[in-house]
Amino acid sequence: MAGRTKVDISLDAELVVEVMVLAGIGSPQDAVEAVVRDYIARGHRTEARVQVQDEPRRTADTAEQPPQG
Repeated sequence: MAGRTKVDISLDAELVVEVMVLAGIGSPQDAVEAVVRDYIARGHRTEARVQVQDEPRRTADTAEQPPQG
């Protein structure tokens, strides 16, 4: 992506090494970035599932309410 802003952070070395091993990625930067991206993607998938599950309830609730006016 063009124009991305980067942030430098410090993390415990043992934590980063564990992430590298679990992710199977040799670069600390790439391993941590992969974990963060996965976390964000999981959050978006969860939001989408919750929205799909709540849609029938919202539709039913709206249908049951008398028109306001």
